[in-house]
Amino acid sequence: FEAQLQPHNWLERGWFERHRQRLHGTSVVYRLPTRAVAGHSLDLVIKWSRVGEDVPGGTMNVDHFINADFNTPFEEFALLTELRDGGYGPPGFRVRTQRPLGIYVPSERLQLWQTGRSESKIAAKIAKHPGVELDILRQYVLIYEWVKGVDLVEAFSRSHEDAEERDRLLGSATSLVIHELAHKGFRVADMKPAHIIVRQHEDGSLARDRTGQIIYALVDHELLQRTPEHEEAVRQSHRAHYLEHMARRFESRAEKPLPPHLDAVNILGVDYIYGRSESTGGRLWVAGKDPDLFNYFLPERWRRTPAESLSPYAQVFRTRTKDNINLVWRVSRMGEVPDSSGGEERLESVRELGFNSPFEEFAMANDLNSRGFRTVFLRAIYMTGRKVERSGVGDLRRHERLARIRTPDGEPLLLPDHDYITIWGFWNGADKLVVGHRGPASRGLDAESACFEGIINDETLADLIYLTQSRLAHRGYEHLDLRPNHVLVSVNERRELVRDSTGRPELRLCNFELLRRIPE
Repeated sequence: FEAQLQPHNWLERGWFERHRQRLHGTSVVYRLPTRAVAGHSLDLVIKWSRVGEDVPGGTMNVDHFINADFNTPFEEFALLTELRDGGYGPPGFRVRTQRPLGIYVPSERLQLWQTGRSESKIAAKIAKHPGVELDILRQYVLIYEWVKGVDLVEAFSRSHEDAEERDRLLGSATSLVIHELAHKGFRVADMKPAHIIVRQHEDGSLARDRTGQIIYALVDHELLQRTPEHEEAVRQSHRAHYLEHMARRFESRAEKPLPPHLDAVNILGVDYIYGRSESTGGRLWVAGKDPDLFNYFLPERWRRTPAESLSPYAQVFRTRTKDNINLVWRVSRMGEVPDSSGGEERLESVRELGFNSPFEEFAMANDLNSRGFRTVFLRAIYMTGRKVERSGVGDLRRHERLARIRTPDGEPLLLPDHDYITIWGFWNGADKLVVGHRGPASRGLDAESACFEGIINDETLADLIYLTQSRLAHRGYEHLDLRPNHVLVSVNERRELVRDSTGRPELRLCNFELLRRIPE
């Protein structure tokens, strides 16, 4: 139907004004045939999106959805497609709806006062879906296929029943639709009988299926939303899919070709899936060989979700992503000159080394894990799309050292005028106590916090730092500025350190900024 949907075949001024039929409702919506193309015309429903506008206070049921807002056109189509697929809930039936055909965005831009939109509402939508372009000054026209039939109100107005019986029938039919929608994981904040289309026989009776149930189709989806149960199920399914693929991320994926927008690369011995972030213009390297994991680390999945700061010294944050995954992200200090906050003794060595690049951090973390020294899990590296201005003299040795490495786009791996962010798995306790356990048998925290909470004393804290450095040295590494909050421990329900089979505390390293291989 691409030809019929071209704007000149339905929106051309003369055609539109002659053939449009305004439909009842509070929104701007028309029934409109297209011009015939190759002898075929489409019967359309044309609806102007109300995203960003206030939901009318008198709308039925809206008081029960106090935070209800009109969907963006893209939300509306995505939710409707999910509902039409019918994958959630009991099998055997689907909720029929009108068919979504397209979204048209006219080139003209309006004045803000002409749109009737709230800047805060549009900002909230953009924050929720930062990867989807939404212009507060543009109109969005949703195009649906016309559903043959009449709405419930019109159908029952033609019946010979008295007013009380008609109201009962209307309520019963509407309740059925609400019930079936809920079973498929959805609800509509302004469900009205006028949104339910049925077909009538000549005698006025309604068409029914083999079980005797009314055959209906749902229209008007601007306030369609998932039920809380379905929303949580979607989040959990995303998490389950993520965990399944994450466990095998470094296995060969030769049987599954990469999509054209992604590339497999190896940088300093670590495999990555590389691609662009279309929402920001940035770059993304996801550790491993599995392209199915790439979308989980796009910045719109984690950059704007609520975050908790984990360090007073650096930009390190913990967040739960839109896919219900706990991550820790850290803005790399590559290029900065280390200060003396860690003490003067090793300042010369620290400045001689300089902060590692994200790719060096991942390479050393990967190598340590292969040598039996556990670290937090490396997940992805993200380069921001926006350029940043640096103040003062920077340290460009990492950029020069890795200048020979190029991206598949032919650009340098490291650009000095962009921020790089390392993304790590959030470690919540000893693996053997976490896997398969629904409740937290142990919890993870850094050694500094464990001391502050009284779980360990100062002497034990010093022992943990010494033990960590000793284990690193045994594997050919040293950390020039190892701090108590760089070492993670596990604490069981009795507030005791979890220990390995040799009786030593379970430890993980979570900072690699000033880690280096011991010179031979």
